[in-house]
Amino acid sequence: MSRFAARATTSERMDAEPVGFDEFAHCLRDLERLNDWSLAGRPTLAWLRRIVPADRPVSLVDVGTGAGDMLRRIDRWARRAGQRIAMTGIDRNPLAARAAAQCTPADMPIRFETGDALALGARSVDLIVSSLFAHHLTDEELPAFLGWMDRTARIGWFINDLHRHFVPYWFLRGLGRIAPLDPMVVHDGPVSVSRAFVRADWDRLIAQAGLDPESVEIRWYAPFRWGVGTRPGRTPSHA
Repeated sequence: MSRFAARATTSERMDAEPVGFDEFAHCLRDLERLNDWSLAGRPTLAWLRRIVPADRPVSLVDVGTGAGDMLRRIDRWARRAGQRIAMTGIDRNPLAARAAAQCTPADMPIRFETGDALALGARSVDLIVSSLFAHHLTDEELPAFLGWMDRTARIGWFINDLHRHFVPYWFLRGLGRIAPLDPMVVHDGPVSVSRAFVRADWDRLIAQAGLDPESVEIRWYAPFRWGVGTRPGRTPSHA
């Protein structure tokens, strides 16, 4: 059987190994560089352009925010587009909020919290996004995550994550040999791809979460990304 036939259960070092703040922050900086090279923010920004109302300010929560680079990209886009978005980044790792705050200019309307988003209850929020977070969850955890987003986001939710495929896997394996990247990033990059998704995974997970498949849009983005979220023009099931 191909190594890509099913999601791997191998742990990423970032999830499994305790590290100090300096090592963690260095890893996140290299992840941000890799995300910039791979156009990681493009699916999320494309979805926001289609769904954010132009006539009022909105609130947005980013789950698994890491160093907050996705939120900084959103803020730069929002300023150019004349959108008003108050943003919160949530991450379970207590080092993430500190690292994110160090990287984020004080004039950006972004705050960072430590915690499990699903344990925070149905806070009032318009939009929920996650970028490269879903593959850290197991198949048992993902339906609950999808259901929580759908119940909690008034306007919509969006997941931006990797496509499980041999091309990005071997590309990252090769890049790790030649690029000056943090050793944790070198290890975790290919593992992330092996833990990621194909289209059939998303169809199955959406069904297990009890969501209306007509309300959820699944799109493939180059290079090897899935964008899964509320279809513009429709509302989450709780509304």
